[in-house]
Amino acid sequence: MRSRAIGLAAALVAAVLVPAAALSQAKKGGGEISEAQRKQGMAEAPAVVQSLGLACTVSDARYVGKQEDKKAKTSTSFYEVACSQGMGFVLQAPTGGQATAFTCIEANTPPEGAKEAALPCKLPANSDPKAVLTPMLQQAGAACTPERVRGIGQGKTQSFFEVACQGGEGYVLITASPFDNSKPATAQNCLNFDDAAGNIKCTLSDAATRLAVVDKYAATTQCAVKDRRFVGTSKDGDSFFEASCQDGKGYIYKVKNGAVTQNWDCAKAQGVLGGCTLTDARQAQSEQAGLYTRLAKNAGGNCEVEKYAMFPMRGQEEVVELVCKDGTGGVGIFPASGKGQFLGCGHALVAGYKCGLTTNVDYSGLTADLKKNNVASCVVSNSRLMAKTQKGTTLVEVACADGYKGYVLEYNTTPTVTAIGATGCAFAGGCKLPGNV
Repeated sequence: MRSRAIGLAAALVAAVLVPAAALSQAKKGGGEISEAQRKQGMAEAPAVVQSLGLACTVSDARYVGKQEDKKAKTSTSFYEVACSQGMGFVLQAPTGGQATAFTCIEANTPPEGAKEAALPCKLPANSDPKAVLTPMLQQAGAACTPERVRGIGQGKTQSFFEVACQGGEGYVLITASPFDNSKPATAQNCLNFDDAAGNIKCTLSDAATRLAVVDKYAATTQCAVKDRRFVGTSKDGDSFFEASCQDGKGYIYKVKNGAVTQNWDCAKAQGVLGGCTLTDARQAQSEQAGLYTRLAKNAGGNCEVEKYAMFPMRGQEEVVELVCKDGTGGVGIFPASGKGQFLGCGHALVAGYKCGLTTNVDYSGLTADLKKNNVASCVVSNSRLMAKTQKGTTLVEVACADGYKGYVLEYNTTPTVTAIGATGCAFAGGCKLPGNV
């Protein structure tokens, strides 16, 4: 994950070409479209479309006009076409030169500093070109019904559009160039570009308007929003937002297709794109450490928690690595109700978790399990997860501090971690720890 735009736009900014300069040279069309314009358009425009390789079956067309360049002794004809399968285009066809096509969205976008477009689309079939973008946005993972759109520009292989959505969100939609609505597109949240360098910017709304969507996400945690922040976008296309709440709490929300798929309160969010910045996370983490100390004690563990890190949820259970103030650590498995389990780092391997925050591993739980299974001579000094058996139990190899060969412990892991047998490595086979081979 990265905490800002995912780099694609920044790499392509230099290739962006704004079509307004070319379109502004065309003569503005009149009001009504004459039959003569349609007849000439239908006669001449399909060949221009074919020469450009556009994904367009021309269903309607109009001849807009011709511009003469007396110095260069050249002329350029302009056409508008409607397509049966997608968005329409304005075509610029110089005599003896390479034609150029601009989508109706680009053609309808006024040049910078102007109030009106130089050569807008007027054919009835091109009256709402933004509708073509709706399914493209959905396929790109953006839950957006376009309210306003504008053309940003186009390069050799990509076209860029800004889309302001109903509800306040905004996206930069990156499509194929020439435009083809049947080809894949990508959508990047406009908030990625607000502080980024480059000439791709969203201007149809401001950042505050786009951030207002955080209130909808915050409602999933009953958070009355005090402040909002866009955290960033992951490589998978997930967006992350932070909200601070009126009651002093705060959350980070992971959003996909306009819906919250996961959330973290700020006390547990330190590993999510740098954690919270709008909330006093240190105080929240201190309070959370106190809570985990109590939960660990209730589960039979003697750990005054100094710091912690979250594992992925296991069903309805919260799984947390805990580092104790004495340097030891363990893994707490805490259900929504009930006392849960506290497993020392050596013991945690049995449940499939490996401690990463402490090097002072406590093997006393494994030693106790050997004693429960009539092995009193071995103080465990090392352990290794071996395998799952066909009957669903877990095998853990342990080494002994006295250097003699160790044992293989067999465990049931549900509903709690319970040792059900111990076999010497000399008989069990498969042991690999030093001293056991």
